[in-house]
Amino acid sequence: MEFDCEGVRRLLSKYKFRDLTVEELKTVNMSFPHFRYSMDTYVFKDSSQKDLLNFTGTIPVMYQGKTYNIPIRFWILDSHPFAPPICFLKPTANMEISVGKHVDAKGRIYLPYLQNWSHPKSVIVGLIHEMIAKFQEELPLYSVPSSAEAQQVDLLAYIAKITEGVSEINSKRWTNHKNTITSKITVVGSGELGIACTLAISAKGIADKLVLLDLSEGTKQGTMDLDIFSLPNVEISKDLSASAHSKVVILTVNSLGNSESYLDAVQSNADAFRALVPALGHYSQHAILLVASQPVPIWSGQEGVMSQSSWTQLTNRAMELLRVKGQKSWSVGLSVADLVDTIVSNKKKVHSVSILAKGYYGITNEVFLSLPSILGDNGVSEIIRPTVKEDTVTAKLQYSASSIHSFQQQVKL
Repeated sequence: MEFDCEGVRRLLSKYKFRDLTVEELKTVNMSFPHFRYSMDTYVFKDSSQKDLLNFTGTIPVMYQGKTYNIPIRFWILDSHPFAPPICFLKPTANMEISVGKHVDAKGRIYLPYLQNWSHPKSVIVGLIHEMIAKFQEELPLYSVPSSAEAQQVDLLAYIAKITEGVSEINSKRWTNHKNTITSKITVVGSGELGIACTLAISAKGIADKLVLLDLSEGTKQGTMDLDIFSLPNVEISKDLSASAHSKVVILTVNSLGNSESYLDAVQSNADAFRALVPALGHYSQHAILLVASQPVPIWSGQEGVMSQSSWTQLTNRAMELLRVKGQKSWSVGLSVADLVDTIVSNKKKVHSVSILAKGYYGITNEVFLSLPSILGDNGVSEIIRPTVKEDTVTAKLQYSASSIHSFQQQVKL
């Protein structure tokens, strides 16, 4: 791409050393001509804001014999070239940040070249070359499945194997984690969402013990689906004390039924929380509590009688569970398993989770909204604030918070 020298010069009209900056960016363009330049509002850690020039693009990084195009963004301060740029990774939707010695959870890049920046010795091209060299040692991003569908394929393969009585995959999976994971996970609720969470967590092999609390009355209608599986380290219980000393407790909540209003469903869940949360907290005082919900009506149908004499029938039953019994439950279950993995392994990854939004984006009411947050073994440690001011997003979040707060007033707490 041809470098628009005059266009960049106009963007830098308020910069103290405009000519020096333009000349340096011309040099950058000779080696990396695909970068795109614009002016945006940068939000500093102290919440102050300033319109700064930024440019985005990719840099080629050779890692283990393969070339990866790493997307990055540079923010150029108005005192450049006497102050170093602020550098961030700019991951796409199918990329996750790998936190390391040169990259934090927000994607900000830290390098010796930046720390020792000194004009005229230090230049952006030199910074990029050091960035490439460091990322060749420790790749800062990794790919994730582009959709829940890819994860469901893996889960389907796992279930198919255990329904066929394949024990090798189970023992190998748990042997690999035996010496590194000492976490107990409890799933509360034996409906389709509870079963989806249980199977997804089991498939990931991220807990040394997994408890499914079946709180349904009377029959084992909910948990009989799990009777066909030889799941490693899974206990099904109706006793709340079985959840004692859990690292994470997943509370699956009721979905909106065909014959009830949304308010009825929320009120039912609030009543359940009032009864369950104190008891669960008594048995697992230091647990991270996750609430999992499926915002669609529950599919209901006749459960067939399973024949224990035919492996074919058992496998077909597993396939039926995935195909018929609420595909959205499996998507939520896979998401829950991913969250649990981040917590148990203390990955400090960014997830969009529902948290108390009061005090953020001008929200004054006590409501919970889904916001990008850093998640680890102590739960949410930090809410990610945008580096670019987005008034439209703020307005929409405030509108959502107001709507939720109005609805909350109708719930008996």
